[in-house]
Amino acid sequence: MVDMDSLSISDAPPRGPPQPSPQLPPQMFTTAAQLLDLTDKKLMVVLRDGRKLVGILRSWDQFANLILQSTIERIFAPVSDSDGSEPPKGYYADIAHGIFLVRGENVLLLGEIDLDKDDDAPPGFELADLEEVKMLAEKKKAADKIKEKARLKKLAKIGFEGENLGDSGF
Repeated sequence: MVDMDSLSISDAPPRGPPQPSPQLPPQMFTTAAQLLDLTDKKLMVVLRDGRKLVGILRSWDQFANLILQSTIERIFAPVSDSDGSEPPKGYYADIAHGIFLVRGENVLLLGEIDLDKDDDAPPGFELADLEEVKMLAEKKKAADKIKEKARLKKLAKIGFEGENLGDSGF
């Protein structure tokens, strides 16, 4: 066996059969092939734009593009800010989409749905009318945007610069 620490650039390469590289444990497998275990299972997929999809994973490719079947989009509208001591209170509604193609670059997070709890409402949320939930969610989003703009202005005043600090339309 050759001691790799004692080699220099001028040394000849070692002779003999190449040593096999050690196998990585399965949890280190980070390619799209990891989706194989999730095929034909019910998943929740959180997209980069904040949307949440629930559907059955039917197919995927090397870019982690996903085909979901029986897909619903779940919209949440919290009506009170939680201080962390209790779950948020609010409403949710579902929009049926059927078969849905998700580009892999838009996936932020995905996970398997526990089928034993699938029929339960999310903790702290009640099912409500879709239009009402959409309206509440838009109000919350607008209020959060105003808060974020004020926060960024304060940061800019004390000298912090970031990618959104110069945007007037943020």
